[in-house]
Amino acid sequence: MPWLLLILPLLAAVANQLFLRKIGVAHWVSTASAAATFVIALLCLGKTDSMSFNWASAGNLNIDIGITLDKLSTGMMIVVTGVGLLVHVFSLAYMKDDSAKARYFTGLALFMFSMTGIVLASNFIMTFIFWELVGLSSYLLIGHWYEKDSAADAAKKAFLTNRIGDFGFMIGILMLWGITGTLAFDGMKEWAESGGIATVSAGVLGAALLCVFCGAVGKSAQLPLHVWLPDAMEGPTPVSALIHAATMVAAGVYMLFRVQFSIGADAFEGFSGTTIAWIGGITSLAAALMATQQDDIKKILAYSTLSQLGYMVMAVGLLVGEAGMFHLFTHAWFKALLFLGSGAIIYACHHEQNIWKMGGLLKKMPITAITFAIGTAALIAVPYVTSGFWSKEEILAAAYNGNKPLFFIAVFVAFLTTFYMTRAFIITFLGKTRSENADHAKEVGPMMLIPLIALAVMALASGSHLFSDSLNAYRPDHGGGHAEGHSVILIASIASLVLGLAAGFVLYAGKKEDPISIPLFKNRFYLDAIYEKGIVKYFQDSFAAIVHFFDEFIINGLIVGGLSRLAESFGNLFRKAQSGNLQAYAFSFGLGVLLLIYFTVFH
Repeated sequence: MPWLLLILPLLAAVANQLFLRKIGVAHWVSTASAAATFVIALLCLGKTDSMSFNWASAGNLNIDIGITLDKLSTGMMIVVTGVGLLVHVFSLAYMKDDSAKARYFTGLALFMFSMTGIVLASNFIMTFIFWELVGLSSYLLIGHWYEKDSAADAAKKAFLTNRIGDFGFMIGILMLWGITGTLAFDGMKEWAESGGIATVSAGVLGAALLCVFCGAVGKSAQLPLHVWLPDAMEGPTPVSALIHAATMVAAGVYMLFRVQFSIGADAFEGFSGTTIAWIGGITSLAAALMATQQDDIKKILAYSTLSQLGYMVMAVGLLVGEAGMFHLFTHAWFKALLFLGSGAIIYACHHEQNIWKMGGLLKKMPITAITFAIGTAALIAVPYVTSGFWSKEEILAAAYNGNKPLFFIAVFVAFLTTFYMTRAFIITFLGKTRSENADHAKEVGPMMLIPLIALAVMALASGSHLFSDSLNAYRPDHGGGHAEGHSVILIASIASLVLGLAAGFVLYAGKKEDPISIPLFKNRFYLDAIYEKGIVKYFQDSFAAIVHFFDEFIINGLIVGGLSRLAESFGNLFRKAQSGNLQAYAFSFGLGVLLLIYFTVFH
């Protein structure tokens, strides 16, 4: 079953691309594949096993393709296949009129195959292979509407930005291989348990872990490689839910958890863990500040995703990967709910995404509004009734016990999260409609509502012991933080929630335009402009010109062109000897005989 879990999405993608595109059943095949993988993932839940086969050998190096079933992988597979299935179902309605529907569902199947490979991988080589496949499939899905320049540019931006992080990731893999002598996660665990960490310089091991972390910086969109994620909202909204809320961006964080669980949290002590924690904390804060000034409903959720991913990365740096993994598990459900809810809103409002052109949708789309409110409640961590509360508390507890400055940042981020989500909900659902598109909106059909209702249930229940224990989520037993400082953490959490709600209602209730304008946050700290003018333009105008000169005049002109002209010259020279003139041939023959006699007799 585990091998079938891995291969089935690939078979669906291949069948769709080669045979089923033109007969109009590709979307059903892809959806059936997603349903089958979800059932298999449920059957594999709680299993512990490892299986592999040799793929390639070079000397003493053996590269295996292997599958690992354990608490981490089987729990994550429920997220990948569960959210994936609901996105497929939602897409059946959302993309029903799209002319390239078959290509879209083929891309979804390819993405499911890629993500499954990362989750089940038993070694770094297999992880890296599927890591790059995720990059390819996300490129295809983000750029699905490639006729729009913005979508094509967003796909290229995502692909190239991730390659920067992947270069560091590859170096980190090679360094860990040199340090531990193995590429298998089980082998690294054995190395660590046998005292291998004590035999390695802390600086060398820390550098290797930070290089591995570069891969997560790219894939999970941490500063300074976060710029691709908001632009990726140019893809279809179900793609945003699948790739950029629940699974792809979580791949980087999941990889960090896998490494930390393999070689132990002790390996992250020191500068590497501190660096990871602070990058996560700063990303969380910066993204939350940017979200407060966004008007596009999908970009608000995109920056929210960045902020929550920062929470998870911070947990890894604070050596409490279990808390981060638990938050990844709960976040996947309620963020997928919010993205699909935004998709239903955009669909009903005739593809309008500006929240200031919505309003009054609570009366027109009551079920969507209620499910969106549940997702919002989980994201802002309403105490004791939402999944987000339990997982966020664990991260706050880790920060409180491990790094007080990061704790205060995390609490402030919690306040900002409540503030910008209250702002988004009030403007979108309350008051009067602000445009003709919103005025004509109506509730979406059952094919969209069923995934929303299912995700709403998970947004409430996935943090409970009943669900988290049965689905192998890493829910610590102490619930709501370690004993030390528990009351302080709870008070800070509730205070940030109340203040955020109050600020949101006071500033935005009944408003027709934004009373706050902070260009620094609205323009995303101008980081995109800095990259565009300082790096991209430099490469286009300077570095690209140098490469063009080297390619045209050195390689093509002197090397390739020079050799071809030299061959042509020799050919012309010898061509003259083949003149067809009998007298010239007789003269050449006689000259050759004379030279032969001379060299034979006199030398």
